[in-house]
Amino acid sequence: MEPLLVFPDPPPPDLAQTLDLGGYPWKAAANASVAVQHEPPDGWAGAVVCTADDPEGAFGICRALRKRDVAVEPILLLVPGTQLDELELREDLFDDFCLAPFHPRELEARLRHLFWRTGRGTRPEIVEYGDLMLNLETYQAAAGNRPLDLTYMEYELLKFFTTHPGKVFTREQLLSRVWGYEYYGGARTVDVHVRRLRAKLGEQRAGWIQTVRSVGYRFGQPRWLPGGEGEGP
Repeated sequence: MEPLLVFPDPPPPDLAQTLDLGGYPWKAAANASVAVQHEPPDGWAGAVVCTADDPEGAFGICRALRKRDVAVEPILLLVPGTQLDELELREDLFDDFCLAPFHPRELEARLRHLFWRTGRGTRPEIVEYGDLMLNLETYQAAAGNRPLDLTYMEYELLKFFTTHPGKVFTREQLLSRVWGYEYYGGARTVDVHVRRLRAKLGEQRAGWIQTVRSVGYRFGQPRWLPGGEGEGP
């Protein structure tokens, strides 16, 4: 996927973090001239333009992107509520807008919709469970929009759990499926990694990795038992 053009430079930290966690490559530009200089060979995948600090500069870069021989699309504006009136008579300069401050999930949803509508770019493969998100391409993980600092095997175990919700796996099955047949460590390895994952997920989400007594572990609630079984941790 080609990078998104982001304005201004540097972008707001919450925008940069949301794009990074969502797996969207991006480059920031301070003006239209810089955008042209940094444009990738296949063009920009789209643009996310913040109007908060410099509305005239923001609309100026949108205008420049639209007037090109091949217009850049989609263009998503991030607009404070106090600037909504400035969108009037400028609808041709953008494809959608999102109120700032924004919720990361709303911004993600709007980007997905715009890419689907315009047919530009492909979104990285993302696995989500509740407010937990894993980017399978960049090996990034976040819970409640907070990045998780996971080791490689912690990430692999969490990825396996989130892609098999509601199913029970023995420790031996987890060793085989996550660590591989060539791994000679014992079942204790699984317990240690589960304990670390629970700690990093935080108190509110630790219960998502459930201990099934005398069997192993299950992630999330079983589909056939909406109320859960109430096993202890």
